[in-house]
Amino acid sequence: MNETQQPGLLPEDDADVAMIEVRDFSLRLVEALIFARADPLSTRAIGEVLAGQGGIPHDTADRDAYVAATLAALAAQYAGRGVVLVEVAGGWQFRTAPDLAPRLTRVMPRPRRLARSTMETLAIIAYHQPCTRAEIEEIRGVSLSQQVLDTLLEAELIMPLGRKEVPGRPILWGTSSGFLRHFGLKDLGDLPRREELLVDVPDTGMLPDAPDEVPDPPAS
Repeated sequence: MNETQQPGLLPEDDADVAMIEVRDFSLRLVEALIFARADPLSTRAIGEVLAGQGGIPHDTADRDAYVAATLAALAAQYAGRGVVLVEVAGGWQFRTAPDLAPRLTRVMPRPRRLARSTMETLAIIAYHQPCTRAEIEEIRGVSLSQQVLDTLLEAELIMPLGRKEVPGRPILWGTSSGFLRHFGLKDLGDLPRREELLVDVPDTGMLPDAPDEVPDPPAS
């Protein structure tokens, strides 16, 4: 049976994982599994399928290490190609190579840019979550329209994270897995600078862009 050995794909402290010989069947199974899924697939889910479909050798002492080695080997196979395997939003997904993405703008539909007020609200939620509507308004210095929140909800970029235990129990807002997928982040620890979030975000077309809010007048 053909086997693939992938040294040097993982950090030095994972040398044992990097030297594991991965079976071709395991690679093909994981490749097909990730390709068939529209959303990122977690390492745990991949491991469960490998184990259930005979993709892990019976004499494997560390199944988690074998799954990690399989993913590393698959990522190495796609390195330098038009489609690459990336870890995003807590899972694995095939995506267009970053250097080719800008070249596809002429043939792929470009999403309509959301209003700046909507993007600023998203950035605040991303960096201050969980936060309430009042806290967002305090940071921005302007009132927040419900339409802005509705737009972000429709785009699946934010989600409610419960309620704050204060009078009125306001909703706490945070980013969703869709936010991680859109910006290509593995988790919130990979957040870029706030300015880098103020870029095009897909609009569902179900709601019009909310107009920029007008600052509250100073108290007399």
